[in-house]
Amino acid sequence: MSNDTSIAYQAVNIPTSQRIRERLLASKTRFHANDNIAKFIEPGELAELQAEVEEKLRAVLKSLVIDTDSDHNTQDTGRRVAKMFINEVFHGRYVPMPSVTEFPNASHLNELMIIGPITVRSACSHHLCPIMGKVWIGVMPNEHSNLIGLSKYARIAEWIMSRPQIQEEAVVQLADALQEKMQPDGLAVVMEADHFCMHWRGVKDTEAKMINSVMHGSFLKDPNLRREFLSLIKR
Repeated sequence: MSNDTSIAYQAVNIPTSQRIRERLLASKTRFHANDNIAKFIEPGELAELQAEVEEKLRAVLKSLVIDTDSDHNTQDTGRRVAKMFINEVFHGRYVPMPSVTEFPNASHLNELMIIGPITVRSACSHHLCPIMGKVWIGVMPNEHSNLIGLSKYARIAEWIMSRPQIQEEAVVQLADALQEKMQPDGLAVVMEADHFCMHWRGVKDTEAKMINSVMHGSFLKDPNLRREFLSLIKR
């Protein structure tokens, strides 16, 4: 085997996750659980990554002493969970931000707009237990703001939340993404969510919720505007 062939063979056999990780490290890019890494994934690698995750999940089931060979309920669980992680519940890590059409504020709108409640779903990055909740978004546009369609708020929220998240950080990420897109005078985001890491395990408190908010611009500076927004959202 020639040296070039040997190098090529070794490169082919490097796990997909390792190749992606090496690109991230080389560019000094953070890749925490709730970061988006789409630009470091090459065509075809998501399918390879799914296959790699499936193999690891099969090993986890075996380590849990589950007979996946004869148990018809779990024979395909590794594949199902890998597909769910990569293509659904964590896909916000692996795909670019959804396309968002922006419109100029031709009518020079400068009144409070409220969008919500938007249903959001995620998983906490501590235990990978579900987070289920609602988001309300307040926008105070100016004549230079870019306006986006109503459904796009939900698409961006879903993209942010479809990662292992911490609610406090998710709200900030969503507010930052909308602020960058729209450049309004003010932006407010409120999230209320149930955390199944509390409901399902630990203290097993099924009533506790978490509510947090981020205020930018005029919502931060003007207490009357902030009160108006908070009084109008229905939780």
